Amino acid sequence: MSQTAHLRAQAEGAAAALPPLLVEAEHLAGTVLLGDHGRRRAGMGDDFWQYRPVQPGDTLRMIDWRRSGRSDAQFVREREWQIAQSVMLWVDDAASMRFASSDAVPEKATRARVIALAAAILMIRAGERVGLTGGLLPPRRGEAQIMRLAEAFLQPGDADFGAPEARRMLPHARAIFLSDFLGDLDPVEAALTKAADRGVRGVLVQVLDPAEEAFPFHGRTIFESVGGTVRHETLKAGDLKDRYLQRLADRKDALETLCRRTGWRYTCRHTDQSAQAALLWLYQAIGGGAQ
Repeated sequence: MSQTAHLRAQAEGAAAALPPLLVEAEHLAGTVLLGDHGRRRAGMGDDFWQYRPVQPGDTLRMIDWRRSGRSDAQFVREREWQIAQSVMLWVDDAASMRFASSDAVPEKATRARVIALAAAILMIRAGERVGLTGGLLPPRRGEAQIMRLAEAFLQPGDADFGAPEARRMLPHARAIFLSDFLGDLDPVEAALTKAADRGVRGVLVQVLDPAEEAFPFHGRTIFESVGGTVRHETLKAGDLKDRYLQRLADRKDALETLCRRTGWRYTCRHTDQSAQAALLWLYQAIGGGAQ
């Protein structure tokens, strides 16, 4: 297949996957009530909030004369307080995220994308700006941004394991990182440390397949990474279970410790569990500033 034909096939595949992703994310977002993120109060902003009677200390410039002219009282037009609030997303696109232990569970990448896009839908419709880390898709509001995010999420990566992208993180923004976090931890630590230095707080969501949590392997087994760069064959897979589970527990502890040190929050979710529960936890965590 020529390079052009291969690129076209990839584009068509991504386009075919876009509607189901949007539909699933929209449905998932619909199960979570829109929160106000604590933003609905008077202050500097562009959106009208309410009229209120003139109070001592208000200047003549603050009076809305058109509204006041319809009654015997004078009113001030208040706008909604809109602190510039941006949310930066990183969704792991590495080969390891394309793993699913059975047809009964989705790929880790699918679950991560749906949760991330549903969270973006909720936040954008609550008035926040959402974008991607790395500067490829700056934070914006609006329905068009939801489509841009969906398209970006469907682009597969080449690496076996993903590394968080922390470039161009806006100071004092919030962030959401979704991955299996089974690769090298050094880039994760570097990204969260850099984010913390810029006042960025966020949520780290580890997405695992149930088989990665339970290690249900016995006898002769060949373990191979999805990207094909790592391969290990053993005749006694059961003998590896205790060591594997300990290393996984150590990995989770390391991630949780790193999050505590940098002011982030950590959770581990499995692809056989409720996506709604994961989204609700995530939305509440990021809505609360992830402190």
